[in-house]
Amino acid sequence: MGRAPLSYAYGASTTPLIGLTIPDYLDRIVAQYPDNEGLVDVPSGQRWTYTQLREDCRRVAKSLMKLGIHRGDRVAIWATNHPEWVLVQFGTAIMGAVLVNVNPAYRTHELEYALGNSEASALFLIERFKSSSYVSMFNQVCPEIRDSRPGELKSQKLPLLRSVMLMEPQEHPGIYNWQQFLELGNDVTDAELDERQASLDIDDVINIQYTSGTTGMPKGASLTHHNILNNGFFAGEGMRLKNTDRLCIPVPFYHCFGMVLANLACVTHGATMVLPSESFDAGATLCAVQQERCTALHGVPTMFIAELEHEEFDSFDLTSLRTGIMAGAPCPIEVMKKVITHMHASQVTIAYGETEASPMATQTPVDASIEDRTGTVGLPSPHIELKVVDTDTGAIVRCGTQGEICYRGYSIMRGYYNNPEGTREAIDEAKWLHSGDLATMDERGYCRITGRAKEMIIRGGENIYPREIEEFLFTHPKVKNVQVIGVPDEKYGEEIQAWIELREGETATEDEIREYCKGKIAHYKIPRYVKFVTEYPMTVTGKVQKFKMREEAIQELGLEKAAGIETA
Repeated sequence: MGRAPLSYAYGASTTPLIGLTIPDYLDRIVAQYPDNEGLVDVPSGQRWTYTQLREDCRRVAKSLMKLGIHRGDRVAIWATNHPEWVLVQFGTAIMGAVLVNVNPAYRTHELEYALGNSEASALFLIERFKSSSYVSMFNQVCPEIRDSRPGELKSQKLPLLRSVMLMEPQEHPGIYNWQQFLELGNDVTDAELDERQASLDIDDVINIQYTSGTTGMPKGASLTHHNILNNGFFAGEGMRLKNTDRLCIPVPFYHCFGMVLANLACVTHGATMVLPSESFDAGATLCAVQQERCTALHGVPTMFIAELEHEEFDSFDLTSLRTGIMAGAPCPIEVMKKVITHMHASQVTIAYGETEASPMATQTPVDASIEDRTGTVGLPSPHIELKVVDTDTGAIVRCGTQGEICYRGYSIMRGYYNNPEGTREAIDEAKWLHSGDLATMDERGYCRITGRAKEMIIRGGENIYPREIEEFLFTHPKVKNVQVIGVPDEKYGEEIQAWIELREGETATEDEIREYCKGKIAHYKIPRYVKFVTEYPMTVTGKVQKFKMREEAIQELGLEKAAGIETA
């Protein structure tokens, strides 16, 4: 018997990459499918054909030009899944601004960082969602807004930020409401906008996505037209999307999953984007699939689990479903089987990647065996190279051997915005993006994710780096030292536990620590478990052994069952 081949695979494809900007490709789709439904917002009942969608996106683009936004300027958006999010996504792309996605779970501390780091000159936001008032949080960061005229903000903390737009009709001091904003562009001509669109290049950065950083605050992955247009297109190809397909999108737009693998997958195929609710709601999602006869559905595993376990699940007609993407976290094998059988999504696919790869690097074929669709994350996406390397030497390992998975190709980000050092750590001289994930590859090129070389926690599809939470908890006056780990969880895949060493003579409760976090860091980053300790398991060289902490936590918290769930 010979030795196993090396763990290298390439997504060979006869379908060429698209060499157009996002707005030029949108024009082509509108010409092909002018009367196809492009966007449906179920909560408000609003509908757009592709012709109407492009028209409204151009209105947004003209108003941004009137505000003095130039090609390459950063425009931030801090909102849940409103239809206006889609208009801003394509409106910024048409006139060449860089859309900066801000997680709606971010609070004041994180918002200020994202706006400052990205050097944003404009911000779109919503009034409120549930108990969160976005306008009042913004007012805390920029109190000067109350005494400013719209478009003329002069902020001490954020000197480059000039214009703030509310994507709703309410009026607030210093902020344009949605109608006021749209009317700004009335005297910008089609010719002026067409000239701006024609000046754009496929390699222009068009989007900055914030990802949690290993060294503290999030890093802004800079993505180009070429990166995300093609990644969205090939995600759609992987699902065999056509202009007759209707994709239900319960995943958030601020993340690549919603914005690229959903919105751009639809738009590149003339398919319909269906928005079931502002943020994920299992009942609303099932309702939208039934009402709109959706043929595709996206979600992280926890979303599919919530849908399957919905008390009225059996009353919904889901027979229109055919495909979709499950991604964002490892999928329990039993869940995948139920989605295929109970939800009728016989061609549902698993995708894997990361924001820095626009985000999809692998996808399971729609006709792959149940074993491959439940036990692996699939093959390299078209035009993407993959390899699995030894974490110590960097050499490619043989098939079946665990190592770090790396990818190279058209989809790799330009770099982290304003962070050349972070970029060098992520992308090597040969242009390979190092994922930090451990994987094995079989002789056919199918990959299975086996763990993480880095310490990232994935909670319900949200990537969380312990260091960011540790650095925040260090600001608590009673905290002397803190270590954060991920522990298994049946619902979310992982939950957060903080091991806290208090200062001499101090006492604190778990609730006190969690209360300190509320309103300052995103809710999903707040530790579910807090353990007060006087020491940590260490190596002889003084390094904290987080794997030992995890083992101890599993035992103490009785999480053996969650730890034993088998995932792809």
